[in-house]
Amino acid sequence: MSDFGALKQIDAGVLSVGYAEVGPSDGPAVLLLHGWPYDIHSYVEVAPLLAAAGYRVIVPHLRGHGATRFLSSGTFRNAQQSVVALDTLALMDALKIEKAILAGYDWGARTANIVAALCPERCKAIVSVNGYLINNLERNKLPLPPRVEWGWWYQYYFATERGRAGLEANRRELAKLVWKFNSPTWDFDDATFDRTAASFDNPDYVSIVIHNYRWRLSLAEGSPQYDELERRLADGPVIPVPAITLDGDADGVAPATDGTSYAKQFSGRRTHRIVKGVGHNLP
Repeated sequence: MSDFGALKQIDAGVLSVGYAEVGPSDGPAVLLLHGWPYDIHSYVEVAPLLAAAGYRVIVPHLRGHGATRFLSSGTFRNAQQSVVALDTLALMDALKIEKAILAGYDWGARTANIVAALCPERCKAIVSVNGYLINNLERNKLPLPPRVEWGWWYQYYFATERGRAGLEANRRELAKLVWKFNSPTWDFDDATFDRTAASFDNPDYVSIVIHNYRWRLSLAEGSPQYDELERRLADGPVIPVPAITLDGDADGVAPATDGTSYAKQFSGRRTHRIVKGVGHNLP
């Protein structure tokens, strides 16, 4: 059980996906995609508002989190960006959702970006926190200003075996530190944190998190069958669907911008909004 009530489970691609669903089953579909280190409860206040407006709201646990499990113990625990996006398309297929609005932050925003860019026929519109987040591995090798690098400290920690061991041993303590650092104005209580932290007990959590961050830094290989997808993503494909991009002005890791730096990556109509007093976990 969660604050969404009883979760649902469905086989989709290589996963058995645990997800919450609220709203009318015949309503227009909205998928709400969470980031790290969070889970579906980022949207526990948002989903009922959308459901009350008539939307069918689907909130899935991403691979390695919560009730989502791999169907086979032999499947490579891969978390490169294209694979996480393919999970969303597989879930839509399994739920017989032809087209949906996708909204996300952090890993979820990147996933929404990828689906909208590569499969716009499946995406009615997107809401993306921090704008355009599709990774280019070659560009990721270039240094950033020190203040920005400092914000990504955990990526470099996870690049080491000490970091993997630290995540394994201290997954809750590390996540709480990231919550406080990335969303410094968020006065969450222990019950709110504990509700989400249960999702980190997933047996694949450490493998998925470590692979995601090491892959971004070109320190871990992806799967060859996705090389062509990654080449397309490295080219920075334009997102043609309508978009709302959002920044919180108290984001501890990705400072708010006016959205102009990535404007050319959106060819559809787009609105950019800065939300006052809000951190990285914007929902």
